[in-house]
Amino acid sequence: MKNIAMIVLLAFLLLTLGACVGNGSWDQKPSSDLEGFPLNHQQVLKHLRTANEVSKEAVESGHPPFGAVLVAPDGETVLLKQGNVSLIDHAETVISRLAFEQKDPDYLWKCTLVTTVEPCVMCSGNIYWANIGNVVYGVEEVTVRELTGADKRNPTMNLPCRTVFKAGQKPIRVVGPVPELENELLATLRAFWK
Repeated sequence: MKNIAMIVLLAFLLLTLGACVGNGSWDQKPSSDLEGFPLNHQQVLKHLRTANEVSKEAVESGHPPFGAVLVAPDGETVLLKQGNVSLIDHAETVISRLAFEQKDPDYLWKCTLVTTVEPCVMCSGNIYWANIGNVVYGVEEVTVRELTGADKRNPTMNLPCRTVFKAGQKPIRVVGPVPELENELLATLRAFWK
């Protein structure tokens, strides 16, 4: 049993090191190992729950249940909250664009976008161009795709945000998924796509 645990630990360390060294990006899984990340574990959980409340508000407004918040460099202050608005106005895209209009890019680099579901390729591109340096997501996009299927309100592409960010020139730091909140976050999605 000890040998298996050591092999798993070694594999995790090699994967993490490879992700960090390979092309300059910074990649953390799971959320309990956040050394060097602007948010600690409790802040990650708190802000994901806030984003989930925003996703519930989106549903009340007749929109799909996705929510995001932008957290200041202090790890506590929520600068912006946003739910999905339309098929192309996703929570992360809208919040990225608003932040870019309101804040200095150097400041945004120290901020963290926290979102209930992994940013899609469109949202990842907006996060990248807005210069938001840190991302936390609760549930992987592929998990949501399995839930929604071919629903026209969520035509998901199978392109993880880490892949999009690694194709760029900025070392955007990503934490997610957060398994301990997956059921809580998916409950909102399941209720919408029942």
